[in-house]
Amino acid sequence: MTRVFLVGSGPGDPDLLTVKALRLLQTAEVVLYDSLAGKAILALANPAAELIDVGKRCGKTSTAQAEICRLLVAAARTGKRVVRLKGGDAMIFGRATEEMEALRAAGIGFEVVPGITAASAAASVLQVSLTRREIARSLHILAGHGAESGLPAHDWVALTRSGGTLAVYMGSKTLPGLAAHFIEAGMAPEMPALAVENASMPGQGVLRGSIATLPRLVARAAPTGPVLVLIGAALADATEAEVLAASFAE
Repeated sequence: MTRVFLVGSGPGDPDLLTVKALRLLQTAEVVLYDSLAGKAILALANPAAELIDVGKRCGKTSTAQAEICRLLVAAARTGKRVVRLKGGDAMIFGRATEEMEALRAAGIGFEVVPGITAASAAASVLQVSLTRREIARSLHILAGHGAESGLPAHDWVALTRSGGTLAVYMGSKTLPGLAAHFIEAGMAPEMPALAVENASMPGQGVLRGSIATLPRLVARAAPTGPVLVLIGAALADATEAEVLAASFAE
């Protein structure tokens, strides 16, 4: 019998949980949750469940991944039903690989339950498609920072030439360097670019600019919530979206 479930909690809005994720939360006996799994989602969990905070927080004390894996295996060995609750989708920058490897090594069966990822939530907020015939035939999901908190070694030229939409996760702090790399690789400085903070949540905010101007706008706004950066010609239509009246708190 499967006792461990790696569950994507989506972008934070409880209404965007999958039916399966909600059912598992309501029947869980142990929930190990990330920082991005907000109070509204945790409130849906089985009242009798043990809730364990294993969140990672930028610039603050965080739970080491090795310790998360140890806690997950230990909870599973009690025979209880365990939900490992992750923000967004567990398989997109969710460090799921390490946890699956730990469970396999311990001989513990598990199941992965997908969640709505930030790029999908942001597209809905902006009411703009991330792909568009003749304009953007691909979507590239990128990490905005590497293991050492610097920029990853992306192929900037190939990404620029792809002509697709770029969704950059965890990129607000490295945005100046990221923008410089793209412009140096041949991206037009006026390429539409947006930053979406807390997509789908009550405190969501959107900044609109270009790849050249967005770093300055984001630095001035100093967002504190999770930020997704979207870049590409398909985003030009988002300039008229009503939601863009919202902005980051300054």
